[in-house]
Amino acid sequence: MERIVSSQNSRIKNIQKLGAKSKERKTQGLFVIEGAREISLALAGAYCFDSVFYCPELFAKTDYPEALQSIHPKIRYEVSAAVFEKIAYREGSDGILAVAKPKDHSLSSLHLPENPFVILLESVEKPGNLGAILRTADAAGVDALIVCDPLTDVYNPNTIRSSVGCVFTVPVAVSENAEALSFLKERHIRTFAAELQASQWYQDTDFRGPSAIVMGTEADGLSPFWLKNADERIKIRMRGKIDSLNVSVSTAVITFEAVRQRLASRL
Repeated sequence: MERIVSSQNSRIKNIQKLGAKSKERKTQGLFVIEGAREISLALAGAYCFDSVFYCPELFAKTDYPEALQSIHPKIRYEVSAAVFEKIAYREGSDGILAVAKPKDHSLSSLHLPENPFVILLESVEKPGNLGAILRTADAAGVDALIVCDPLTDVYNPNTIRSSVGCVFTVPVAVSENAEALSFLKERHIRTFAAELQASQWYQDTDFRGPSAIVMGTEADGLSPFWLKNADERIKIRMRGKIDSLNVSVSTAVITFEAVRQRLASRL
């Protein structure tokens, strides 16, 4: 097994490029995963790994030692603590990082059940928000997340970190607005656009059938495209001084109401 002790090693320099630039991730068809838990979830999700780098001193403290045991020795690289510090992008790392290949995120890659519940995000720009919504989607058992016209990368390191690896557990598609609308209509999935001027409260909305909630950015909300084409518009009652919530919080509130209704209908 090769041991890397120089931060000038070509593999180390390339990891830094992949972590910093979306263009590099797209050009090379590779992205970076840091953390044993996240790597374990990616392995369970049948992601293909190009290489894995670990620091024995740091990795000895991990709660997920099986992550390294599952990696073929031919693609493992041991690195010094000083080198790992150069490629780590979060504090308190457990000393393991992988370079992996992305999956197909076309709408055709989604396999939805007969009565699906979907989250659709338009023009999400903050990787932290995307990651938090992926975490909600995993917790709620959402069938798919569709990201339309994104301003951030699904494989941004901060998306992976804030999702705690749920980017590997939730089926994700990336598309343009019109393509996503056609996809949903073809499957008779009703769309519910969340917006401040809606007259209908989310808790009074029936989500028991095939449903997709459509969420926009905090700064601008949804575009006219979704406000015009969604089947219904819904809103969350605000009782304080501000008129809106963080998009990840709003998504969680509506999602778990939908899950509550859908579970109750099965009883």
